[in-house]
Amino acid sequence: MPKRVDHTERRTEIAEALLRVAARRGLHAVGMRDVAAEAGVSLRLVQYYFETKEKLLLHGLQRLTERFGERVAARVQAVGPRPGPRAMIEAMLTAALPTDEESRVFHLVYTSYAVLSVTDEVLAAQPFIANPDAAEDAVAALLCQAEEGGLLRPGVDARLDAAALLALSAGLGTSILVGQRTPESAAAILDHQLDRIFRTDLADGGSTRD
Repeated sequence: MPKRVDHTERRTEIAEALLRVAARRGLHAVGMRDVAAEAGVSLRLVQYYFETKEKLLLHGLQRLTERFGERVAARVQAVGPRPGPRAMIEAMLTAALPTDEESRVFHLVYTSYAVLSVTDEVLAAQPFIANPDAAEDAVAALLCQAEEGGLLRPGVDARLDAAALLALSAGLGTSILVGQRTPESAAAILDHQLDRIFRTDLADGGSTRD
């Protein structure tokens, strides 16, 4: 009997190949032939699964978000069974910093998707690009939770500070990519900003700091 093909696994393998090529060459320069060569399959097979480059890019974007979600979940789990709001926020912010090859690929390719969506209507219509408030909503909700627990300093605005933290994390990630900062110095800056938001005289039961 012929070997049964796991189509979901095959699509994921091709999407992973896309992300690797995009991390090396930039998303704008990636073609379906390049992805086929990286995945070790024929161009016809890539076209069979995705039909067009646009569909391939959208699936790659979906895979990128899945990998990021898995990375954040792993970081939160590593903190302990009951991470506090600060630990949760730290996990989200630091997971996006390019501190290793996986996070470097995420930051570089995600930025490429965002830039490409400015001129590509198909990409711009996707929820991950069209709904940039998703991460902001999550951080703001955690800050509100911390406020209810008396963990925040006076004057903190959950929505504004959530937006500021995410913007800071994104900017720091780019500064690491271009060699302006080390991952350690970027993490220290994030920690400093969180100290200005959270009360340091109370333990929130979930800080990632020792």
